[in-house]
Amino acid sequence: MIKLIHIEPRTDATVRLSFSDATTARWSAADYITRDTVMTRPLADPAFFARAFIESGALAWPNGFELSADALHRRLDAAGELVRTAA
Repeated sequence: MIKLIHIEPRTDATVRLSFSDATTARWSAADYITRDTVMTRPLADPAFFARAFIESGALAWPNGFELSADALHRRLDAAGELVRTAA
């Protein structure tokens, strides 16, 4: 099971993600922000977005919005955006 091991939220609504399989990627929350739902609306606020944290290996925010590491990893891999680090 893939887990997040490190995150770096950025001011442009992106997060630098490091996964347990030694891959990294930059993920954008833009698609979620444009949905403008009760759970995603707070992500548009840079101060709130910066409060992202890892909970049980998933990307999470204080309002309870979470994205599983597996789902993020699969999407980023399918888009060719994962960077694999040599062992």
